[in-house]
Amino acid sequence: MANRTVIIKIKRQTSPESKPYWEEFALPWKPGMNVISAMMDIAANPVTRSGKPTRPITYDSNCLEEVCGSCAMRINGRARMACSALIDKLDQPITLEPLSKFPVVRDLAVDRSVLFENLKAVKAWVPVDGTYDLGPGPRQTQRHQEDAYPLSRCISCCCCMEVCPQFNDKTNFVGAATIAQVRLFNTHPTGAALKEDRLHALMGDGGIQECGYAQNCVEVCPKDIPLTDAISEVSGQVMRQAIKDIFTR
Repeated sequence: MANRTVIIKIKRQTSPESKPYWEEFALPWKPGMNVISAMMDIAANPVTRSGKPTRPITYDSNCLEEVCGSCAMRINGRARMACSALIDKLDQPITLEPLSKFPVVRDLAVDRSVLFENLKAVKAWVPVDGTYDLGPGPRQTQRHQEDAYPLSRCISCCCCMEVCPQFNDKTNFVGAATIAQVRLFNTHPTGAALKEDRLHALMGDGGIQECGYAQNCVEVCPKDIPLTDAISEVSGQVMRQAIKDIFTR
């Protein structure tokens, strides 16, 4: 077991404007290795499989326990978290690529700011500015809390957007993560104050009507968020709001 070798092929890119290229690395196997620990080993000895010195891999990571969402990438062609991708459960050679639907910053690091712009567009927050005492918040039933909690588990990894056939530069679709946050904040007693604003934001270009219900999002989500349920619920809310708007003009 101690003599095993791990082969990793990494798609690299020096800058957003440069052409991508591949480099291959051979690492000694260690028990419990994950993709992040493999890249740490490369950083400690940045030499390719052919013996050519190179620079360490650029990638995003933080918590190393599938909480922050920053280490999302394509591993063997599948969007997933690098911290929870165990080497022993991956076919070799292991291929690592940046998410394909986001601008590459360098190597495996991509710019996912589109998600945060989408969240700002739908006002995905509870409107409490802290300038005055609101007193205790509205009480919520245990059932309500249990329904909302899965939606709050989103880690902004963007895996759902990566695998969505409707999320591309032609549709401007906001993606499942944003829609799920609309459902979360619309069900919050205080967050519901901005409910109509959120629904109106989803009526425009790239809104919920762009969803094709492929259900890829719910299959890939590392936190098992009920994304398709959220899309269905918010779609109904948008429709009811549109009808309400017709009769309240």
